[in-house]
Amino acid sequence: MIILGLDPGLGTTGWGVIRAEGNRLSHIANGQIKTEPSMPLPRRLTNLYAALIDVIRAERPEGAAVEEVLGNTNAQSTLKLGQARGVVLLAAAGSGLAIGEYHPSVVKKAVVGTGGADKRQIQAMMAHLLPGAKLAGPDAADALAVAITHAHHVASAAGMARRARVMA
Repeated sequence: MIILGLDPGLGTTGWGVIRAEGNRLSHIANGQIKTEPSMPLPRRLTNLYAALIDVIRAERPEGAAVEEVLGNTNAQSTLKLGQARGVVLLAAAGSGLAIGEYHPSVVKKAVVGTGGADKRQIQAMMAHLLPGAKLAGPDAADALAVAITHAHHVASAAGMARRARVMA
């Protein structure tokens, strides 16, 4: 299964594509979509959407995973992040992809082993889990981590479904 992981942000949205075959993971591509802060918000969101559609068309994922948004003390920043996340969800869902959504602590725990991991630890684990992958930046590393988390959840759900069929 080819999975597109997405780490939404208005300034920078990270994306990463992996192939998951059973327990084997392989890196396909990753990158970061940046929007220009001096542009009006609607234009930034439109540019983000168009760039995501280009990634989806080029990489042809079979599913997507998106990191959930954490609120912060600045309401305006949280609102803009939420709008960017909405665009990310729209691009993926509008392309017909089934989407998994994961809290950042779930992603960190899945790839590092602790929900309090920092960005450096995520990047180090991406180098270990996806050897040879050249990371476009920390947001791309986070997106790959989201994709890996989704791969683990999909594999676990499939295993549970197989066991349930055998027991029935």
